Amino acid sequence: MVRRPSGRFLAWAAAALFSLLPAAVAQTADPDSVRRGEYLVNAGGCVGCHTDAKNKGALLAGGRPLKTPFGTFYGPNITPDPQHGIGRWSEADFVRAMRHGVRPDGANYFPVFPYTSFTKITDSDLKDLWAYLRTVPQAAVANKPHEVGFPFNLRFLQSGWKWLNFTTGSFQPEPTQSVQVNRGAYLVQALAHCGECHTPRNSIGGLERGRTFAGTADGPEGERVPNITPDSDTGIGKWSPGDLTDVLKSGMTPDGDFVGGSMGEVVRNTTGKLTDADVGAIVAYLKSLPPIQNRVPRKSQ
Repeated sequence: MVRRPSGRFLAWAAAALFSLLPAAVAQTADPDSVRRGEYLVNAGGCVGCHTDAKNKGALLAGGRPLKTPFGTFYGPNITPDPQHGIGRWSEADFVRAMRHGVRPDGANYFPVFPYTSFTKITDSDLKDLWAYLRTVPQAAVANKPHEVGFPFNLRFLQSGWKWLNFTTGSFQPEPTQSVQVNRGAYLVQALAHCGECHTPRNSIGGLERGRTFAGTADGPEGERVPNITPDSDTGIGKWSPGDLTDVLKSGMTPDGDFVGGSMGEVVRNTTGKLTDADVGAIVAYLKSLPPIQNRVPRKSQ
């Protein structure tokens, strides 16, 4: 008589198989794709939002809080852990999340996840991002529930939000601009998603497209986020390309001070890790923007 495996044994075997997948993926993944993906993860600021560095959390294991006017959101675990992370996702699941802001179960993501910018990432870069994420060490860290009140906690309402505030589609170069400016535009608009912080938002959290990069007094964590258009009075119009490069590479401003808060994290985790060519492209793009006059008020002490 042949015994059938018990349900407990099958569950154990499945868990064991999933635990071996990242190691197998790491051995079979294209090393060049993984290397590019790691660079793109840095360019996308993924570490800052998905790593609870303050509490010495594991890389990309989630738990980092982000306070917004609608409540506090926690970055999820995006390691290949099969229970708490994205270990059971397919590449198609990942692309749909990034392109359309939709979870594998079909529910909408909240727009605190900047899919409104990530939708512009190219297919090849998404493939490289996925290749790298599959090689990250698993972290069995449970996701923290968001602390968001009614009705902003209702995911189905995000369908209406998307209809009003979201346009899907990958980045399209501007034919009248140089290769360098278009590279900078891609980095700023898609991967680094700078507009998500540097653009004012409307009453329901949508970006005010007519004032892109014009700054806001109500940024993430309640921080003041400056105008980064080349307006001479209220933006960065008087900054030289070298000034901008210094800010992006080291965080040092033209007056010799250093950026702190969220921008300090961006420099440490993102712009400070970019190649000189990519930093130069960002500078060229920012300098090419139309100036918008918007004096962002400073927070009262």
